[in-house]
Amino acid sequence: MSYVSDVMELVERRNPAEPEFHQAVQEVLNSLAPVVERRTEYKEARILERFVEPERVIIFRVPWRDDAGRVQVNRGFRVQFSSALGPYKGGLRFHPTVNLGILKFLAFEQILKNSLTTLPLGAGKGGSDFDPKGKSDNEVMRFCQSFMTALCGHIGPNVDVPAGDIGAGDREIGYLFGQYKRLRGEFSGVLTGKGLGWGGSVMRPEATGYGCVYFAENMLITRGGSFEGKVCTVSGSGNVAQYVVEKVTQLGGKCVSLSDSNGTVYDPSGIDEEKLAFVMELKNMRRGRIREYAEKYHDAEYRESERPWDIKCDCAFPCATQNEISGADATLLVGNGCTLVSEGANMPTEPAGVNVFLHNKILYGPGKAANAGGVAVSGLEMAQNSQRTVWTSEEVDGRLRDIMRAIHEAAHKAAEEYGNPGNLVMGANVAGFIRVADAMLDQGLV
Repeated sequence: MSYVSDVMELVERRNPAEPEFHQAVQEVLNSLAPVVERRTEYKEARILERFVEPERVIIFRVPWRDDAGRVQVNRGFRVQFSSALGPYKGGLRFHPTVNLGILKFLAFEQILKNSLTTLPLGAGKGGSDFDPKGKSDNEVMRFCQSFMTALCGHIGPNVDVPAGDIGAGDREIGYLFGQYKRLRGEFSGVLTGKGLGWGGSVMRPEATGYGCVYFAENMLITRGGSFEGKVCTVSGSGNVAQYVVEKVTQLGGKCVSLSDSNGTVYDPSGIDEEKLAFVMELKNMRRGRIREYAEKYHDAEYRESERPWDIKCDCAFPCATQNEISGADATLLVGNGCTLVSEGANMPTEPAGVNVFLHNKILYGPGKAANAGGVAVSGLEMAQNSQRTVWTSEEVDGRLRDIMRAIHEAAHKAAEEYGNPGNLVMGANVAGFIRVADAMLDQGLV
């Protein structure tokens, strides 16, 4: 067996019943075979074995009391995967599907994503199987305070800096930060995604969605194209999807779909500024379901229990969750004329779908590269907190554009250097890995 195959067998044996983690590692290791053949020092130092093993995993119970006075118990996690490049950095996900395997996959992807930004960021991910949907503000506050009470001894501005993710928005970050401040007696940049009035950065809500579109724009430029007149399908209807729609519209494209876990809305006339404002109020304030869009705008069609991948489009932006595009979905997209996919979610395309995109040589931006804008601006928020300063929207947006352009260039260059030009999956994996691996060599056996 090859070195890469040996490492993959080790991962499967040590991490049973964690299919998402296996999938993420396999996809990366497949890309790295030519790298470890050329750079023999990586094998000698067992870099791959160390690269796929988290530095630390913290699991804890989260007891809290609901509004009826009943005691509830959830499970909390923090996977501190790699600190080779800086303090652990990555979001907290509050969703019933959260388990250790999913968080290990997300933290592993975060290593490469954070490396690609070129900012001094390690990688981690955490969360809980708590579901904030349908909970009162007081219930969410009590849960967040209990969660942070267990976590606070393991994080800090120079140790581990969590952020929000699915189910952990402005409200949750506020409650988490307040409890950390109470327990530690300090006001520090321990979390990103904070409110603008107390240490947050402008452009942080927009960053992942805008960055995903900026990455796609760079892909289009390589073929002499732009967003002008492009029809785009978008999945999801949360923060990332909302700002993908906003930025695509600003650049002259037309987004025609959004979705949630219950179904998809298809609006052939396009989701304009007014309609997007309705979606933001619906999802961010009322926490309603996307079907209400079709109830308000009668030209739109609601498709129960469906995803938007059968809708004819030029560009697709999967922004919901992992493994939402199957091989059959990818074939349908390509057959309907889609020439670009830019992933706003983490690993939203199954391996069979990735193969379809690569085989047909469409412009395909993998999540670890295309959605790195969120963590990039989180890194910029950390820098502002350290300097006790606040940058303008123009400054942050300019830096975000530059970072996404640099990520595209790094992935494009690495793919060419290692014999697979145009394959940004391989390019992103290789470029991100080499920076981390070299840091690991420099720092010795730790």
